[in-house]
Amino acid sequence: MNRTIAVENLVKAYPSGQRAVDGISFGVAAGEVFGFLGPNGAGKSTTVRVLATLSLPSSGSVHVGGYDVAQQPAAIRRVIGVALQEIGVDPIMTARELLILHGRLFGLAAPRAQQRAAELLDILGLEAVAKRPAGTYSGGMRRRLDLALALVHEPAILFLDEPTTGLDPASRRDLWAEVSRLNREAGTTIFLTTQYLEEADAVADRIAIMNGGQIVAEGRPAALKAAIGSETIMLEFADAASAERAAARVATFAQRIQRDAQALRLYLPDAARAVPSVVNALGDIGLTPQRLMVARPTLDDVFLHVTGQQFAGTTPTSAASAAL
Repeated sequence: MNRTIAVENLVKAYPSGQRAVDGISFGVAAGEVFGFLGPNGAGKSTTVRVLATLSLPSSGSVHVGGYDVAQQPAAIRRVIGVALQEIGVDPIMTARELLILHGRLFGLAAPRAQQRAAELLDILGLEAVAKRPAGTYSGGMRRRLDLALALVHEPAILFLDEPTTGLDPASRRDLWAEVSRLNREAGTTIFLTTQYLEEADAVADRIAIMNGGQIVAEGRPAALKAAIGSETIMLEFADAASAERAAARVATFAQRIQRDAQALRLYLPDAARAVPSVVNALGDIGLTPQRLMVARPTLDDVFLHVTGQQFAGTTPTSAASAAL
């Protein structure tokens, strides 16, 4: 693999001794969309800040674009674009002014900076509001402007830290469509962090899942899900007591059972074929589920499988899959 991002035994520790990132290693190929996933506090944003030269590693080796983050930060900054979770755009300046300014700061000649600003305003749907102060924009518009600022110098590597946090479904869809286009047409390497596993499943070529500062799973989403080897039957009942009785009755059908209040998830090798047996067994004790659904494994299931814990992220409206 031609790695444009190479991380070996990265540690980031705070003065208290707590390790936000605890000895992780991974690589990202040129032109790849790499999803870096995990619940809040897992160490995702800390890792991005190190990769983007905004924070020094405590130990370990980190190279981005062939350059060492500790020794060659200026060289790295010339080849990367960064859109952090916190949107930091000047509320007084207009989108066009901001884009031209950023272009000039990155060394673009004035005519090229103006041309690049016009291109990005058109691509990201901001042309109609280009002369308005950025402080008047909606959250989705500010997020698109932040992405445009990260792209103004045409970086080879783009870091997106929680890019869809706080966006409505339509804005999520638009953002993921643009990210996919950049990767497909320009070959941009994209490193994205998110707590939304469904989104990463839809857009990433490969993913790594972090928990407690460590990588607990890494690979292609389809391969990680296939490794679990189980489909699931989702059952919902009128109350928790009914779910408890149901779990006891169908325990022999499932490889394992996950219970959440009045809902059950049964993990089986062939869930669809097992449905009649499960329904009949529940009928024998006078129970009928209010809802029944057969599902393939998800990245939530992968996280549960490798950590033994329920994923603590948030499930968004399915905007990513709708965009692709």
